Amino acid sequence: MSKDLFGPGSNLEKRFVRDHQELVRRIEAFRTLSTGGLVVLTSGSFDIKHVGHDRYLELGKNLSQGGILVVGVDDDRKIAKRKGPDRPIVPEMERVEGLCHVRHVDLITLKSADAQQWELIGLVKPDILLITEETHDTEEALQKLEEFLTTFGGRYERVPPQAETSTTARLRRFVLEIKNKVKDRLQEVIQWIDDL
Repeated sequence: MSKDLFGPGSNLEKRFVRDHQELVRRIEAFRTLSTGGLVVLTSGSFDIKHVGHDRYLELGKNLSQGGILVVGVDDDRKIAKRKGPDRPIVPEMERVEGLCHVRHVDLITLKSADAQQWELIGLVKPDILLITEETHDTEEALQKLEEFLTTFGGRYERVPPQAETSTTARLRRFVLEIKNKVKDRLQEVIQWIDDL
């Protein structure tokens, strides 16, 4: 891996790998050159990134023991399917570029709405898959994931949220605050009209 990838700067053109086969080649090159570092994979929306995301990514990098952290970013269509037509707030390439500015993240790729379940996991074959407690939240789902990971010697690390907030919670609070301000203003206008 070149110093351009791990050097200073966001290096979007080096760290963002759209083509999954190229991503696999880079990970294989890392494994060939590595002297013990692990490949850690995680994924998410990272829509309106907050401190919880940063802490989570730092945790992922620490798990790599000097290796690499690969981040799969849900594309816009995938987020809209899961969270509704008004999401994401931040377009996919802006979210990708934002992650390039996080020093813990080494490689980034997009996860398509059309991808099969665990497709990226199967391609990357991480030593560790980092997930949150909200991911695969049933024992049955966790068992299936564990069985899949062991086919190539991987395992998962499941961690609690790294902050008290979430993007969805912040958006709800923001919308509620706007709604209350509009409601209060309308009541003032109605009172003003009544007073005429």
